[in-house]
Amino acid sequence: MKIAVVGTGYVGLVTGTCLAETGNQVTCVDINEKKVKMMQDGKLPIYEPGLELLFDRNIHQKRLHFTTDLAEAIAEAKIIFLALPTPPGGDGSADLSYVLGAAKDIAKLITDYKVIVTKSTVPVGTADKVTAVMHAHTNIPFAVVSNPEFLREGVAVEDFMKPDRVVVGTMDDRARKLMGELYGPYVRQGNPVIFMDERSSELTKYAANSFLATKISFMNEIANLCELVGADVDMVRRGIGADERIGKRFLFSGIGYGGSCFPKDVQALAKSAEENKYDFKILNSVMEVNEIQKRVLVEKVKKYFKGDLKGKKFALWGLAFKPETDDIREAPSLYIIEDLVKEGATVTAFDPEAMNNVKQLIGDKIKYAEDQYEALIDADALLILTEWSVFRTPEFDKMESTLKSKVIFDGRNLYDLDKMIDCGYYYNSIGRKLVD
Repeated sequence: MKIAVVGTGYVGLVTGTCLAETGNQVTCVDINEKKVKMMQDGKLPIYEPGLELLFDRNIHQKRLHFTTDLAEAIAEAKIIFLALPTPPGGDGSADLSYVLGAAKDIAKLITDYKVIVTKSTVPVGTADKVTAVMHAHTNIPFAVVSNPEFLREGVAVEDFMKPDRVVVGTMDDRARKLMGELYGPYVRQGNPVIFMDERSSELTKYAANSFLATKISFMNEIANLCELVGADVDMVRRGIGADERIGKRFLFSGIGYGGSCFPKDVQALAKSAEENKYDFKILNSVMEVNEIQKRVLVEKVKKYFKGDLKGKKFALWGLAFKPETDDIREAPSLYIIEDLVKEGATVTAFDPEAMNNVKQLIGDKIKYAEDQYEALIDADALLILTEWSVFRTPEFDKMESTLKSKVIFDGRNLYDLDKMIDCGYYYNSIGRKLVD
């Protein structure tokens, strides 16, 4: 099947590459000429495990193509995916200008029936808006389908190739048949393609992400309570995670959620509720808890240093919002860096993938180390902000000889408390006993 993907951000590039992997002819289109040239030359603009292999293979086998020409991309495509940014506006609502602008341009170009698929995370009613925009500019028949993505950064290729479910929102029989045919190869083991109306599909994505964000914020609240009452959040997590009604995932406490989805989607769903005159109390609390949690580690640091961080040097391990990605959107590290620098401290950071993105964003406000141990040189304390595997089993003896003080503030609860006692570290984590 011939497919067009409009937008080559994280979702668009993963979608296009994975669709090509099952034999489809895929053309990805983007207005960024430099980025398109980079991909035409076989270079990936993002880091995502497993993507490079599929990207290289499908370019080599001439199934994956890149262009800046929208007309060229959609000319023979049966299905056109819109994988465009929907950034939050100042009031928290999703900005649909990119999606609706592309819909208008597509409407002016199509000459036969097309299925227009909103892959971007969009508010309820977006399919109706896309339909209205296109009807205003064409009499050619088309269908607008909602097909939200459920890709987890770091395992996005696996999520696409072996989805636990595919959600498709359409009331158009022809579109339903085409979408079923397209996703058939990805659900051969029996996982469902769930068809529903467009509005239910749009809400499903927001509901899923908001529920997961709620689990995270709930566990962060439990962690904060654990510190006050002398309980261990890891034990609590294991106790409730064994309940199959709750499940084990998204119960790890830390320094808040970040990334491209949870913050934006929770905010957008709350805004949508507000526009419909519904006070979504749980979501408002989830966002409030998360904002506080992003800075809980800095409060621990300030308490340890008696409120005076001026002239102190801190090592940071991890900048990405989660491991196995270079994504720093809404990463807690950015808030922590801001607070530390504001207090007069200096920061040296190391992250396996995200340092270039941070440098492009904040420049030389902090220093960047070549490896995790270089970051520790003469540091008054280490702050762990991302749970990269390389940080899980460090050489503690080497750390001891490099750090000025054996002090660790762990925002991801990487280390065993008994191990920290044996090594003689001051170790302050989230929701667990302080090792002093």
